[in-house]
Amino acid sequence: MSGGHDHGASSTNEKNLWIVLGLTTAFMIAEVIGGVLTKSLALISDAAHMFTDAAALAIALAAIGIGKRAADRKRSFGYYRFEILAAALNAVVLFLVAGYILYEAYQRFRDPPEIQSVGMLVIGSIGLVVNLIGMRILRSGSATSLNVKGAYLEVWADMLGSIGVILAAIIIYFTQWAWVDAVVAAAIGLWVLPRTWKLLKESLNILLEGVPLDIALDEIEKALLAVPGVGEIHDLHVWALTSGKNSLTVHLVLAEAGEEQAVLQATTDMLASRFSIRHVTVQVEAAACDMKDAHGDSHLPGAGVLTEPKGHHE
Repeated sequence: MSGGHDHGASSTNEKNLWIVLGLTTAFMIAEVIGGVLTKSLALISDAAHMFTDAAALAIALAAIGIGKRAADRKRSFGYYRFEILAAALNAVVLFLVAGYILYEAYQRFRDPPEIQSVGMLVIGSIGLVVNLIGMRILRSGSATSLNVKGAYLEVWADMLGSIGVILAAIIIYFTQWAWVDAVVAAAIGLWVLPRTWKLLKESLNILLEGVPLDIALDEIEKALLAVPGVGEIHDLHVWALTSGKNSLTVHLVLAEAGEEQAVLQATTDMLASRFSIRHVTVQVEAAACDMKDAHGDSHLPGAGVLTEPKGHHE
């Protein structure tokens, strides 16, 4: 992935996030008013999700803005990690909102209020349209950015919430079963939890510099050992700065002396073409060094040779 492509994708994501933020904020205000007037917890819970949507979108936009800042003497890798911090924060907020909705649903189930189902139905229908538009806009970016994925999941949850509000309104209108409102609200909260947990795990994996979920370390080891001229490998580390920006460090022990440049070029070309890893630090050794694997520190650039495929710039 070239630098130009990264900037283009970031610009598109930023524009899409601004559009969805405007739609979400406008409808959130309408839904809060509607929830109070109709006394519908399902509407209020959906409005709460809308609020977290707006917050998630605002955080995502802030992360993109900060992430554009160039690397400096204090942040040699730049500010890409802000995207992951934003995704983790969105996950935490979603957990809190889901917990509040479940608590309120329990209280409402015990003592259901009178609900104006017609107003609830109208507002829920408008919300469904807004959410479908937002999902369509964010769908492409969610596949490449955890930051956008967090916002997309928020909108997805709201879309289900709107469907739940519509179904609850129809049931209440024909049966007068006010408790259905609380059941739908609880279902929305429970549906969000596992998806929020997945987002949080993915974010924490990057923050802890774990192996990216789309990378199989065993396959990389086999591919490195298959490079002509490589006898052994050690101190192999793979991690991600942010979504889609993976880095790798490794020590290669040559099978024969005098092949350093050929091995370096073959290694970087292979990692870029097969695994899309372009930020690579390789230390070539004639014999295995005595350095102990420091785990937490051995992946930092420094003693090794920083290499990139020809024509590539981060």
